[in-house]
Amino acid sequence: MTFREKLETRIASAGTRLCVGLDVRAEQADEGTKRWILDFIAETAPHAAAFKPNSAYFEALGWRGMRLLEDVLREIPKDIPIVLDVKRGDIGETQGYYAKAAFDQLGVDAVTLNPYMGRDTLEPFLKYQDKGLYLLGVTSNPGAADIELQPAGDRRVYEIVAEMTASSPQAGLVVGLTNAAPDVLQRIPDVPLLIPGLGAQGGDLAALRGSGRQAPLLVNVSRGLLYHGQSGRSFAEVARDWASRIEEALA
Repeated sequence: MTFREKLETRIASAGTRLCVGLDVRAEQADEGTKRWILDFIAETAPHAAAFKPNSAYFEALGWRGMRLLEDVLREIPKDIPIVLDVKRGDIGETQGYYAKAAFDQLGVDAVTLNPYMGRDTLEPFLKYQDKGLYLLGVTSNPGAADIELQPAGDRRVYEIVAEMTASSPQAGLVVGLTNAAPDVLQRIPDVPLLIPGLGAQGGDLAALRGSGRQAPLLVNVSRGLLYHGQSGRSFAEVARDWASRIEEALA
């Protein structure tokens, strides 16, 4: 089963397009942290179309953090896709080893990639034909205006990146909700989308309404779930609420 098939199956069976981000701001990679993350996963899993661990938060805890990441990945239900947020952007042998680390060692289903060194960046990951890639198209930060939204002839830079997805069914795009204006969505092909920017970053779900896209999309919530700050509400309740809001916005 390919990543896209696994994702489409999960979205259909669970009735959700919520991507649960694991941006874990832990001080120590100890058993207490591990137990907290696993409890969070168990509570949110029924409402998750995918989980997206951000590698940086685990890397920052050293080798124990990477061991924690491996332990956590093993405990995510096998029918739920895992998108590893690493934004790798190298070439050649180095990129090949990044692919090996993500797919052979960690066993994730998809990764985020920074494509600004060109198609060479994609090729080592495309060799894993059952895996998925999300290229940084229009990200959710203000700096998207510095490069991604800049004109390049009669196009924008992000449109050039979007064209890189056309030759591979494995490839999709990261499109930040805070910058997902209707004209942006109209200018990119109907490929799988990973949409951050909802929750703490203040993205508006209305931007997705009526887009009519058929390829599977994931709307990520990280801090708005892990650190929701809503007294008396469980992770499960907050995840169910986000999942429902996403479905209503896309109806």
